[in-house]
Amino acid sequence: MATSTESVFRSDGVPVKERFDCWRELVGRTRDSEVTSDHRDDFRAEMRRLELGPVTLLRTSFPPTRFQRTARRVRRSDLGVFHLTLLLDGGFALSRDTGPTETFVPGNLHMLDSSHPFDLRAFGTRAGQAPAERRIEAVGVDFPTDLLPLPPHRVQELLGRGFSSREGSCALLADFLVGLDRQAAVLGPVETPRLGGVVVDLVAAWLARELDAEAAVPDDTRRRALVENVRAFVARNLHDPELTPAVIAAAHHISVSYLHRLFGRESGGETVAAFVRRRRLERAHRELADPALRDLPVHAVAARCGLPRAAEFSRAFKAAYGLSPREHRLRSSYRRG
Repeated sequence: MATSTESVFRSDGVPVKERFDCWRELVGRTRDSEVTSDHRDDFRAEMRRLELGPVTLLRTSFPPTRFQRTARRVRRSDLGVFHLTLLLDGGFALSRDTGPTETFVPGNLHMLDSSHPFDLRAFGTRAGQAPAERRIEAVGVDFPTDLLPLPPHRVQELLGRGFSSREGSCALLADFLVGLDRQAAVLGPVETPRLGGVVVDLVAAWLARELDAEAAVPDDTRRRALVENVRAFVARNLHDPELTPAVIAAAHHISVSYLHRLFGRESGGETVAAFVRRRRLERAHRELADPALRDLPVHAVAARCGLPRAAEFSRAFKAAYGLSPREHRLRSSYRRG
């Protein structure tokens, strides 16, 4: 079910002759370009748009398509927007006024802006598939250029280039975008503007690192990006029972006292230890309800979540959810039945 900040398009629910135009209109709200496709007569696509304050998250699946933003189109209408795209499947070939054609593969992140012409061809890459079955999968964000706290002439150096999303701050940004898309259906209008701010902070931190210009990023932006780094590190290491504030601080090259001050300021007063404990219990709560793990003993599920002491886990779980781990698992199985 879509929230008030979310809109969802599925071509299966639209008359065949209207599918391409409906999808193109949704894309064009923030990505104005001339959109063409050889598959427009039977255009099978999906799209989710999530409004995060002034930031828009897009998640789409579509057949091979071309997006052209000409100089004439720029002169006619320029929203002053950055377009950041993470390619999940398929391929992109990007041509701009300057430089050679860039080719992007799954896992690449690239950014464009609405003030400069471009020609982006999206194509399917899976061998053995009929042309109509080849899909492009991508997630991206659009946001006003004046939100980015970096010198515009420096940002221009990175536009149109492909970056691997497999490590560093680029990986954190990519994971955050994918996670936002997965949670889109349950995010409410109160929290979405804050998440839009987090997206811009992460983009700024990533670009500043690429430009070796961290000093240009405002202190509050750096702090918020660091907190998201900490949260992502915790999520990746919940299984480790030795995940302590000292370990987290060391991994981010900061002192424990600074970690506590930073986290308290950006997390509404929640301590680092409380955040780790809450995330562990949340993961255990999900896994105990997972039918694929029904044969795994409760204590083994707890250990997978970094909670190896069964008695302590049971007490904490009941305090958080009002029933024991076994009762929760049993109720979950009844609901499925």
